[in-house]
Amino acid sequence: MKPTAKLLRYAILFAVYAAVMALYVRYTSPNDVPAAYQGTAADPATFFTPAQLKDSETLNAVRNWIFFVGGPWEWLIYGILLLGGAARRWNEALARLRLPAAVRFPVFVLLVQAASFLLYLPLRVLGYAVSRSYGISTQPVAGWLRDKLVDFGVGYLTALAAAAVAFWILSRRGRWWLKLWLLSVPFTLFMMYVQPVVIDPLYNKFAPLSDPKLEQRILDLAARADIPAHRVYEVEMSSKTNAMNAYVNGIGASLRIVLWDTTLNKLEEPEILQIMAHEMGHYVMHHLEWSAAGAIGSSFVALAAGGWLYERIVRRKGAAWGIRRRADWSALPLLLLLISVLNFASLPISNAVSRQAEGAADDYALRLIGSAEGAVTMHQKLAVSSLGDVNPPLLVRWFRDTHPSDLERIANAERYDREHPRDR
Repeated sequence: MKPTAKLLRYAILFAVYAAVMALYVRYTSPNDVPAAYQGTAADPATFFTPAQLKDSETLNAVRNWIFFVGGPWEWLIYGILLLGGAARRWNEALARLRLPAAVRFPVFVLLVQAASFLLYLPLRVLGYAVSRSYGISTQPVAGWLRDKLVDFGVGYLTALAAAAVAFWILSRRGRWWLKLWLLSVPFTLFMMYVQPVVIDPLYNKFAPLSDPKLEQRILDLAARADIPAHRVYEVEMSSKTNAMNAYVNGIGASLRIVLWDTTLNKLEEPEILQIMAHEMGHYVMHHLEWSAAGAIGSSFVALAAGGWLYERIVRRKGAAWGIRRRADWSALPLLLLLISVLNFASLPISNAVSRQAEGAADDYALRLIGSAEGAVTMHQKLAVSSLGDVNPPLLVRWFRDTHPSDLERIANAERYDREHPRDR
């Protein structure tokens, strides 16, 4: 079958898949809770307005559809670059210029990254436009475009470094995927270390907490958890979103706990302390270190499986796609395609591990504070601020959710309150 015919067949399959997923996200009713929870604090009908419930239903259907078509859309892009011959033609055109490889290779990677970025941009624009229309995003178009350009720049530099090492190792004999994995270990740790101190400040402003009273309460809580106080930061997000969040990232000396300023502005002190205690739970239980170990372990499996697939695909289809040898630069879209497919396929496992860690951090927060004060209303307000789905459908939970559902978290907080009445 000719490459153009294969692309057409894939495009038709993609359209059918997109239609099926549209029906799935439309008819798996958002915020539909079991009968046992109806009328309780976990029922969105008790803390969403009717208008918010309606908006949540529409917004989450669109969000989920964008997510589920995003992976296949990306695969189609790489297929166009590979089967359509664009990558091969760029590689050959650069070779005819007789420039040094040190010049040609960055240009080739730039062309592949730029084409991928531009072809994926419609989905990003749709997501931004929908978020703006429902009042979640407050970021002006200029600011959003700036962030996307920063995304592209960081992604390009990362891809260039990774691709240069990958093709150099591919040109050598032996188990190239194992050598690549060994080199990926320090690279993974390095990226986790620099994320909070180098990459994140490219997007947002970070500073110590601005409320002295709240800061002291958090410092007292941090002291009980034996956490260095200088690792708690506030980030300015109100110019970009009405949603609320807090997170912990970094590793070793760069590890830090971060609160969005929207969270500080919209939540009461007991609710903020619950969030802080949750993030402290991640620190105390070394979840970031375990995350690094998980990333290293999963990359071993992905590279072993991806290496096996890559070798066989190049042997069978390489000549037809202009890939003359396994280290041919024209194979870059194929490598990116395999990485994307394997990452998507691993989401149910990685998300399940993440949900377990987030649930453990919730439990730690309740124990550290000694009560569930603020926990229920905090989860309710977080759901309302993002118009989230309190009880997502199965496929969404498997592939998208890195946290327990709001229904589960609210029910867990209420259960703790019932079981520990003396701690209140």
